[in-house]
This record gives sequence, structure tokens and C-alpha cells, in this order.
Amino acid sequence: MSDLLTVTLRPGAVSLSEWRRIYQGAAVTLEPACRPAVERSAATIARIIAKGDPVYGVNTGFGKLASVRIAADDLELLQRNIVLSHAAGVGDPMPRNVLRLMMALKLASLGVGASGVKPATLDLLEALLHHDILPVVPAQGSVGASGDLAPLSHMAAAMIGHGEVTAKGTRMNAAEALSAAGLSPLTLGPKEGLALLNGTQFSTAYALAGLFEAERLHGSALATGALSTEAAKGSDTPFDPRIHLLRGHKGQIAVADTLRRLMDGSAIRASHREDDIRVQDPYCLRCQPQVMGAALDLLRQAGQTLLTEANAVSDNPLVFTEDDSVLSGGNFHAEPVAFAADMIAMAVCEIGSLSERRIAMLVDPALSGLPAFLTPKPGLNSGFMIPQVTAAALVSENKQRAYPASVDSIPTSANQEDHVSMAAHGARRLLSMVENADSVVAIEYLSAAQGCDFHAPLTSSTVLEALRATLRAEVPTLTDDRYFHADIAAALTLVRTGALIRTVTKGGVELPGV
Repeated sequence: MSDLLTVTLRPGAVSLSEWRRIYQGAAVTLEPACRPAVERSAATIARIIAKGDPVYGVNTGFGKLASVRIAADDLELLQRNIVLSHAAGVGDPMPRNVLRLMMALKLASLGVGASGVKPATLDLLEALLHHDILPVVPAQGSVGASGDLAPLSHMAAAMIGHGEVTAKGTRMNAAEALSAAGLSPLTLGPKEGLALLNGTQFSTAYALAGLFEAERLHGSALATGALSTEAAKGSDTPFDPRIHLLRGHKGQIAVADTLRRLMDGSAIRASHREDDIRVQDPYCLRCQPQVMGAALDLLRQAGQTLLTEANAVSDNPLVFTEDDSVLSGGNFHAEPVAFAADMIAMAVCEIGSLSERRIAMLVDPALSGLPAFLTPKPGLNSGFMIPQVTAAALVSENKQRAYPASVDSIPTSANQEDHVSMAAHGARRLLSMVENADSVVAIEYLSAAQGCDFHAPLTSSTVLEALRATLRAEVPTLTDDRYFHADIAAALTLVRTGALIRTVTKGGVELPGV
């Protein structure tokens, strides 16, 4: 695989764009320069074991059992037992792209050299990614503290030859897959099992995936929002930069600039510039910079939090080689990830909500000035009546899912772990929320293009006409009612594959991102 398709992990210094590339399928390699730090960390653990001093997770039990001393002869068994006992997840397996991202996050975290693992442990994790041997990791069972224990335990179990993996797409026993690839199961040394299963990498991987998909959603919704404004013969005056500079929010300024450039040169807009019937457009058109700009700011803030977390060491205890100390703390608590996931959820919910309001506006002749339900023969045909209902249903579902996960907590481990973040399912819900919002935006895409069709021979801007042509290459104008699901499916494919963003970018308008 070429260097362009490979991300070299520099522990503690991986960029957001590099994490995005891994999510999109780039190969992963670990920078060799990190090995001395990893070796020093492992040597510190060896010296501590030789002294016999009690150190949590090294020669003691775990959680509520931290006061139980473990004999030197049982230290390897201790690490094996923690992996197998904690591999207690349930539910559907993690999707491949999120799982690879989780493994890469764990590899980079261990590569910092503060976890006490041997270089061989990192080598095997890197080899699993290289050979496309991916542990089957049930996606439910983490409360986001003390780390993502259950899902990361399933990953670690595969590394010691237990559980199942998918090897080049085939599900099989982990030990068999390792053997077929010429790899040996790992024998865990002191601290290594705990280092592998402790940390926030599961929650962070899902939150990053949600962020990347939400960024694409946001850009697509800006494009369809501009097209809807044209379909409704809305004004571009609310996008005047002077308005937004007076408020000062960066996202709002960027969104207004984007919408203005998307509509630049539109004959539809020029046709009603001097004789607008409406003094002011509905909020779903007029307040796009304010709402979508706020969503953009929120996504960017979440992105910064997740970038910090992605480059963090979040297991426990942590090894400090300068004085051979091992310190217990709480870096495994995923509250920052939980907050970031909640912010992304709110942004996704509002992007879909505003899009649905534009659909509702377009199908209402009293608001849009277009034929009822965007059909040339209303009554005989229902047109876009029920697609708007579908959009409303999806938005309502997302509203229910957007309730903050981070405000919940439930004690675990006999009240030793008495406050948890709930980051795991807070992050895991994001992909399904984006899927719902994608469908709403797809319906808006169809609705806005249909609305613009009624303005022929007037045309929109060059870039918005290209956007309409992209859709019309797959979905013809709706004249009489037909099986509507196929139209939505075609538009949804364009939204999810990023076709709207590529079309707009090719037309010379760069969409703002995180």
C-alpha cells in the first residue's frame, strides 16, 4: 500500500485528518522512534516486580479487589484472567471501520511509553491491523469508566488467542487466525492485560466516527439548504457578511459566506430581487447561518476535545520512567468524550431538524408559493406529502436520542467505581443519528430540486445547477406519483457517499469543516 494510503502513528501527535484517514480505511503503522520509550516503561515494571512493592494492577487485584496481593508466580495468570473475565460484552459487533480506529487509538496510546507494556505487545497489535485480523468486539457493555473495559477486553482476548476474529472478511477462531498469519498469541506480562483493556479508545473511536460523519452531513445540509432557498425564491440578504460580523461567531460567519457563494449568480434570485413578496423569509431559510453556524462551532469544539483524547494516555495506573514510579489516577474516566459526544448529538439533531423544516415549508403552498406537495397535479397525486412525514419521524427519533448521555451515572464494581461517564453509548448512538439525518437531507435534496424545476426556464447558480444535475442523473423530476422509496434511496446514496460535497467543491465552493 502506498504512503498516501498509510498513516504513520506518532504517539501523542496524530492529527485529526490522520484519524479521519484511518476511519476511511488507510493502513496503519507505528513510528519506530517510539520504541525506546516503550522499552523504558517495560523495564520500569520489571524493576518494580523485582522489588516486590505492591502496585495496583501489577501485583494486586483490580477494582474493589485492589487490596488483594498477588504472588509473583501468578502475575501472568492475573493478566490473562482480567482479560478473559472482562470480555463480557453483548450486542452486535463493532463495525469494521470503527474497530480499526479503536485499535489504532490503542496502539498510539501504548506507544507513548507510559503503560508498561513490552514492544512485542505493540508489534502484535500492529500486525493484526496489517494482516486484517480484526477481533469480534460486541458493542455494548461499557459505561465509559473505568475505561471501556468490556470491548477492549474482547480486543485483548483475540491477542492472547481467545474469542473470535474476522480475518480478511471471514469469521473464525482467534487462535486459528493468528496461526494462519504466522503470528503467535501473546503471553501477557505484568500490567499488560490491564493496559490493553483500560482506556477510552472504544468511546473515542465511536465519537470520532460520529464527528467525521456529522461533518459530511453538515456540508451536505448546507448545499441542500441553499437549493431549498432557491426553490422557495428566498432571499440571500440574510447572508450578507455585515450581519454576521456584528455578532462575531466564526461558524456563523463561515456558513453565511458559504450560502452566499452557493447562490452567487443565480437567475432565480435575480428574478425576484426587486419585488420580493415576503419582507422576511421563514427562519428555516433566514436563520441558516445562525443555526448551522452554531452547529459548526459545536462540531469544531468537539473535534478539539476528541483530538486531545485521541492522543492521550488514558489507562491506569501510569508508568513514569524517570523515577520508576507507577501512579494510580483516573485518566480512564471518559467524561470529556461523553461531553463531546453529547455536543455532536445536539448538532446532528439540529441539522436534521432545520432540514425537515425546509421540507415542510416547500410542500406548503401558503409558505413556498409552489404547487401543493410539489406535484403538478395535487389531489390526483400526493407528491411529497409522505416523504415530509418520514422526515418528521426521523427528526423526532433523533430528538429522543439527543438527550445527554453524560448526565447519567450508575455505580459499578461494588461502589468502588461510583461515578461513570456513559461515554460509550453516548458516542455509539451518533452513527445511527447521522443515518437518520442523512435521510432527512436526502428528502430535502429531492424536494428542493423538484421546487427549482417549477421555476424553469430560470436557473440557479452554476454550482447549484450542478448539484441539481447530480441528482437528476439518478432521479427524474416527479410528474405523476411513483414508487417513492427508490427516489429516496438514490438521493440517500448521493448524500452518504459525499457526492453533494464533491459536486459543490468541484464548482469552486469550499464547504467549512471541523
